[in-house]
Amino acid sequence: MRNAEIAERRKTAIARGVGMQTQIYVERAENAEVWDVEGKRYIDFAAGIAVVNTGHRHPRVMAAVKAQLDSFTHTCHQVLPYENYIRLGERLNALVPGDFEKRTLFVTTGAEAIENAIKVARFATGRPAVIAFGGGFHGRTYLGMALTGKVQPYKAGFGPMMPGVHHVPFPISLHGSDAEDSLEAIRALFRADLDPKDVAAIIIEPVQGEGGFYPAPAELMRGLRALCDEHGIVFIADEVQTGFARTGKMFAMEHYDVVADITTMAKGLGGGLPLAAVTGRADLMDAANPGGLGGTYAGNPLGIAAANAVIDVIEEEGLCARAEMLGARLKQRLEGLRDAVPQIADIRGPGFMVAVEFNVPGGKTPDAAYTNRVKAEAEKRGLILLTCGVFGNVIRFLAPITVPDAVFSEALDIVEAAMKAAQA
Repeated sequence: MRNAEIAERRKTAIARGVGMQTQIYVERAENAEVWDVEGKRYIDFAAGIAVVNTGHRHPRVMAAVKAQLDSFTHTCHQVLPYENYIRLGERLNALVPGDFEKRTLFVTTGAEAIENAIKVARFATGRPAVIAFGGGFHGRTYLGMALTGKVQPYKAGFGPMMPGVHHVPFPISLHGSDAEDSLEAIRALFRADLDPKDVAAIIIEPVQGEGGFYPAPAELMRGLRALCDEHGIVFIADEVQTGFARTGKMFAMEHYDVVADITTMAKGLGGGLPLAAVTGRADLMDAANPGGLGGTYAGNPLGIAAANAVIDVIEEEGLCARAEMLGARLKQRLEGLRDAVPQIADIRGPGFMVAVEFNVPGGKTPDAAYTNRVKAEAEKRGLILLTCGVFGNVIRFLAPITVPDAVFSEALDIVEAAMKAAQA
């Protein structure tokens, strides 16, 4: 079987709207390496878009899932509950930042977590409106699309978005904006178009994912917390991509001196199995009536078992500290390429959530063409990279935090070779 043959079959079997980053069809994977159906090995610096932070098929996670398989795979927690669901909720209540009583609910995807966080905020406050940020990504459901601050490819052609969602600019110093600009945009919105008494929630990614891996400045987080406190607005941190050791902390909000009222999470939580969660202030989370939250597959036993093992691995293997070390090595290597790669405009990101942004040499024009050449050159050499950013000129590095040192060094050599080869 060959990749090209499967790709041809895909054209007549799968909807065109399902995008593809590569035409590499995977046969097996282990930690930070994958092998395709033709037997070619690749180093995976995508990790399923920050899903397998603990690596493909981590032995602890696999053992937990297999043990759960031998017991039962599904009962629906709302019909026949199970203890490990409760245990995971207890652990997340303790781990999520915030010195207050918390409650947790489980769902299946990041978009579902976002939807339920907004449901909770609206029910608890009795208000309809939500404020989100340009460049943010919160999912592909209709509410997720409405919250997402990027038209192509997520909103284009899908008709009117859900009402009650307002966007303000996200501060990006490289592009000439700062935290005060964003806070003033919210204040201007309150003066001209939106009564703050109608706002249920403000939602933000501590580090924008699809938007370009831009970390939110501390001044912005403090200002948002102050605005939320002043007007009785729920502060929601979307940690779907930033959670579970990726930024050098269990949650990215730990980098700030303020906390969110509600935290959403998915991706790295399940270690490769679909699971998402919403954890927040008990008074907010307990507001909705029984039956108003949940779902048939919400908190599937296999995902719950995997997630408990993921947290064990992060804690016992010191993955937060390892993320800091790997990120520092990666940024040091990228900094050393500035002279040879004049397209490098910025290198950023906390922990192992690192990105490099490319502009046309000598200017501020985003260079998406060069970015795509780097990605293609890396793939030729056996390294999978992902692009992002509203201009498509950012490469984000999302390798498993468990990547072996030798494999990581090999990947860094490929990154350098690809950036130099893409100059031609």
